[in-house]
Amino acid sequence: KGYLGCCDGTRMSDGRFMYFAFGSNLLKERLQLANPSATFHSTGRLKDHELNFGLYEENVDSIWHGGVATISSCPGAEVWGVIWTLSIKDLPSLDKQEGVNKGIYSPLEVSVESDKGLIFCRTYQMKTCLRLPSLSSVQTGVCACTQKHWSAIKPILCNKCNFPIGKVR
Repeated sequence: KGYLGCCDGTRMSDGRFMYFAFGSNLLKERLQLANPSATFHSTGRLKDHELNFGLYEENVDSIWHGGVATISSCPGAEVWGVIWTLSIKDLPSLDKQEGVNKGIYSPLEVSVESDKGLIFCRTYQMKTCLRLPSLSSVQTGVCACTQKHWSAIKPILCNKCNFPIGKVR
């Protein structure tokens, strides 16, 4: 089981790339609003990272005035998410959706474990995250919207949530 291709210099031969989602883009309908080529590939686990929720710097001028998901390096931790395959033509719209042009998120290329092997994926990390002090309704919503993608995986605990996926309170 080797690497499957990704974007930039290592995109797949068919003009597609792999994208690891851990926040609002776990939901297909959300991701496909600006990226219609997105198709589900598998679920995956990013090792040595943790899931955080926060604000970009102290900016609360978002549409819904809440925190957003990001990842940060954390030895021994893991983040579960969804691996999508997208047309390379959707890369600019995905970057725009993630606020790369505004300096909010930076794209990263990460190795994600899946039942199909180790997959090299594009993902995003907030540049300057002001972490929120407590569990937010955002985290609960993210966990709830992932239920349909977790049927192939044994129930696990969603990072920083106190309930297993599939048993949302």
